[in-house]
Amino acid sequence: MEAALVVLVVALALAFDWTNGFHDAANAIATSVSTRALTPGVALAMAAVMNFLGALLGTAVAETIATSIVNLEGASTSAELVVVLGALVGAIAWNLVTWWFGLPSSSTHALIGGLVGAGLAGGIAVHWGEIVDKVVLPMVISPLVGFGLAFVVMIGVLWAFAKAAPGRTARRFRLAQTVSAAAMALGHGLQDAQKTMGVIFLALLAAGWADPADGIPLWVKLAAAAAISAGTYAGGWRIMRTLGRRIIELDPARGFVAESVSAVVLYANAFVLHAPVSTTHTITSAIMGAGATHRLSAVRWGVAGNIATAWILTIPAAALVAALVTWLLRPLAG
Repeated sequence: MEAALVVLVVALALAFDWTNGFHDAANAIATSVSTRALTPGVALAMAAVMNFLGALLGTAVAETIATSIVNLEGASTSAELVVVLGALVGAIAWNLVTWWFGLPSSSTHALIGGLVGAGLAGGIAVHWGEIVDKVVLPMVISPLVGFGLAFVVMIGVLWAFAKAAPGRTARRFRLAQTVSAAAMALGHGLQDAQKTMGVIFLALLAAGWADPADGIPLWVKLAAAAAISAGTYAGGWRIMRTLGRRIIELDPARGFVAESVSAVVLYANAFVLHAPVSTTHTITSAIMGAGATHRLSAVRWGVAGNIATAWILTIPAAALVAALVTWLLRPLAG
């Protein structure tokens, strides 16, 4: 039974990883596609490759997910695996619901919410202090930094190119967006694929199939990288339209600034803070920050409000679904 649960957890984790890439493809390429810097096909292929490469750049975020959200020590192996299983179902369900409505919510917070809800329903201790430090605070700070930094950088760009020919400047920024979109996709793989690695590693540790001292196995890294890359290539057109056009009509310069700022925030959190931040929150707030330099009314704040509502609901909604699934599966825990 335990072996079957491990296999099921790994399969569901990779399915979540695929929906993560599918759901969050817009994070990396919506701005470049909307400004016509890249065609949709080229953008998706580039994002898929960069997601794969980004997933292999580190494991710090994965280890945070595996060790800092719930404490599985002391529970039976079956109980631990049921908790992880419930968390994945909750996260996948929320990803699919928000994709259907075209809302760019956070796969990261869906997974964390799922772990919290499943842990509580399964009688597993939750690391509330770690969640506040590594989830809640970055969840609040990263969008603010993304908005503020994009606003300031965009003001600098406007000042630096004030006397430049508009047509030539737009062409140059379209070319620059090829680099910034690739950097954003690399950051997405660095952050989001590692979360799936962390969940699989959590299941392997619970079953005694991995040694914490050895770190995350190579096959887990490659499988997670491949799954998110495949999901990214499948695209997420509903959310892409929301990020690329419904929040604000972006020009190439603002698209370049939003992507560049988002990539910097993602790298800083992955390599310095080891915090699993939301790529969705970061790019969305950066788009609004860059767009607000045109004029505040240029941002469609009603759409932004709907997105913010989805952000607020993500953790509790995923937690609720995960708790229900865990409760239903508790007979399997023995």
